[in-house]
Amino acid sequence: MTQPHPLPRLSAVADDYDILLCDVWGVIHNGRESWAAACEALTKFNEKGGHVVLISNSPRPSSDVVAQLDGLGVPRSAWKAFVTSGDATRMELARRAPGPAWIIGPDRDFPLYEGLNLTSAHGAEDAAFISVTGPYDDTTETPEDYRERLTPAAERGLELICANPDRVVQRGDTIIYCGGAIADLYEQMGGRVIMAGKPFSPIYALALKEAEGLLGRAVDRSRVLCIGDGV
Repeated sequence: MTQPHPLPRLSAVADDYDILLCDVWGVIHNGRESWAAACEALTKFNEKGGHVVLISNSPRPSSDVVAQLDGLGVPRSAWKAFVTSGDATRMELARRAPGPAWIIGPDRDFPLYEGLNLTSAHGAEDAAFISVTGPYDDTTETPEDYRERLTPAAERGLELICANPDRVVQRGDTIIYCGGAIADLYEQMGGRVIMAGKPFSPIYALALKEAEGLLGRAVDRSRVLCIGDGV
């Protein structure tokens, strides 16, 4: 079995790849500030003819997250395209419109639903499916706070679409729960779950489509490198 080995720098393997699919949170920023060395490495890859496609488990559309990257100091030169789990989730939601959908998540994630003509349900009792971006309040809530509320949904066999498969994320020095933790709980309760983001296929299909547009030809998958902060 081949064992992993550390690389001293991206440039050591950069010539072997045309496309970098690069994670965002935990790789180029920590939610409070960007990491200059990582951004510089991506910029150099782009300057030498490569193409960086950022892939994020943000539950919002990529167009809504670009301003956040700018605010954190991530230079536009570090990437050429950007795909989020929010983009992949919108495709899943559009197929299920008009719902109604029981929407679980903070108000800041509402751009995910704009223009989809989804009806909002009050809870499990009148919903056709569930859409989860994360806890309503990720500063205080845990997945267990949702067990009682999710019980009737599992009993009804409602499908849950998770816009952020991450279980936890680091915000500065604090670890907070994400949508994936709620989805895991629901699955343990016998519920059906669809994951739209990493490491599942919908977001990678979108990212490779963006890469194809950048290359102007079909993507040779042997020349695609994925970079993340965990396996």
